[in-house]
Amino acid sequence: MRKYIIQKSEEGQTLEKYIQKLLKSAPNSFIYKLFRKKDIKVNGHHEDRKFVVSENDEIAVYIKEEQFEEFLKEKGYEANNQIQDWIVYEDENVLFINKPRGLLVQKSAPQDESLDQMVVEYLIYKGEYDPNKELAFKPGPAHRLDRNTSGIVVFGKNHQSLELLFELFKNHDLINKHYLALVVGQMEKDKDTINAPLRKDEKTNTVTVASLERGGKTAKTVYKVMKKYEDYSLLDVTLLTGRTHQIRVHLAYINHPIIGDEKYGDFQANRIFKNKYGFNKQFLHAYKIGFGDLPKPLTNLSRKEFVAEPREEIANILTMLDNNKEGE
Repeated sequence: MRKYIIQKSEEGQTLEKYIQKLLKSAPNSFIYKLFRKKDIKVNGHHEDRKFVVSENDEIAVYIKEEQFEEFLKEKGYEANNQIQDWIVYEDENVLFINKPRGLLVQKSAPQDESLDQMVVEYLIYKGEYDPNKELAFKPGPAHRLDRNTSGIVVFGKNHQSLELLFELFKNHDLINKHYLALVVGQMEKDKDTINAPLRKDEKTNTVTVASLERGGKTAKTVYKVMKKYEDYSLLDVTLLTGRTHQIRVHLAYINHPIIGDEKYGDFQANRIFKNKYGFNKQFLHAYKIGFGDLPKPLTNLSRKEFVAEPREEIANILTMLDNNKEGE
């Protein structure tokens, strides 16, 4: 038998979810059996698996020591503050990071470097997170950006904040995200909404426009032209839905693909741009995020906007484009 004390960051989740996160390698059938046999107690009492845990609750789990060793996973983290210069905003509940292009938000393979691991190690460095105590919660991202998209990624530092952030990003009514996108050609309209359902092929990890009848899911993207150049347009893009690769596929669909997009882009246009400006990377940056009136624990974010300035490589390209425009 082992006992655990619920930390502040872990409260608000069900007892079942806590045990699932605690015994990470245990099958659900084993966990359900623990509840049926009443081998889990909260503050000395048997509780239903839907019981919501609170800070300082004592959880006792009655299984053999060798089973603990089998089901508990060690966390391989090293405290460091390497992301300190990437922080856009931080408080006790959330952390906004200006992610560089080329970095995964979450690992796709064990050897990958990822932003979520860096955030955990930063919070360990600050003394705000202890993986040896908070066994059923890990600070994590509320959404993702593609590896080759830079910009703001929002992390929750505790269970309550992360759950609320998940809801905000799912519903889109109290949150708005803005992206900078440099696309091929001059836009016909200065502002428009792209309304085209999208379907993802899980085997190839590619997304195509497809009708709802053919398995597509509703997808809406709003764009506004910020600047027009001779052969390109700089857009402010806002998502009304959150489909995989949505911005990239929608802009390619209207024949204005993003510069440097290797999957959905115009390869000839990418080569021309590389030869002229020495830039062959995806020109998509999540630069701004804003919030409506939010409930606790995220009231600090209510009616605020946060901006992540483009990194030097993107800023330099915009300067060169502006200089070329002035010389026309």
